[in-house]
Amino acid sequence: MRPEREEKFKKAISKKQGNLAMILEDVHDPHNISAVLRSCDAVGVQEVYIVNSAGMDSSRFGKKSSASASKWLDFYFFDKIEDCISEVKKKYDKVLSTHLGTESVSLYDCDLTASVALLFGNEKDGVSQKGLELSDGNFIIPQVGLIQSLNISVACAISLYEAYRQREIAGMYNQPVLSQEAQSALLEDWSKR
Repeated sequence: MRPEREEKFKKAISKKQGNLAMILEDVHDPHNISAVLRSCDAVGVQEVYIVNSAGMDSSRFGKKSSASASKWLDFYFFDKIEDCISEVKKKYDKVLSTHLGTESVSLYDCDLTASVALLFGNEKDGVSQKGLELSDGNFIIPQVGLIQSLNISVACAISLYEAYRQREIAGMYNQPVLSQEAQSALLEDWSKR
């Protein structure tokens, strides 16, 4: 590997937020998926958890991304939301889901500097009832228009950039969140991709 490329990898890896993840439940539009993956990469999310309960072909997941973000992210696939959240909670302290409900809080009132996975549902139905039940809380993105709904890729980007804003203020991009061992393993992995 060229020294310049290795240095670029090391810089990106040093900013990875090992305590922030994305969960997508039954999201199937390839353009939305690609946009979500670019946002994940942009703010240092490494792990993306995919729930595909409808049994759709996920072999081409994220392949339409012009930025090839999928090449640099780690994916974990599940058939059931229960299995996914159970696995996520082994690593992350909380799962927060998007849901337009009376118990939901504003995205801007969530502590996104904590160890958290953000759960987004599909374009039509949102997060499933089981996903909501298993989440540790629900949030909304405040809006003043009549529609009260955003495209999933836009909602993910807004949420991830609020996490970025909070983490930047907290200095979480100044010091590596990943251990030196985890950084070295990711560098080795990336050098093979």
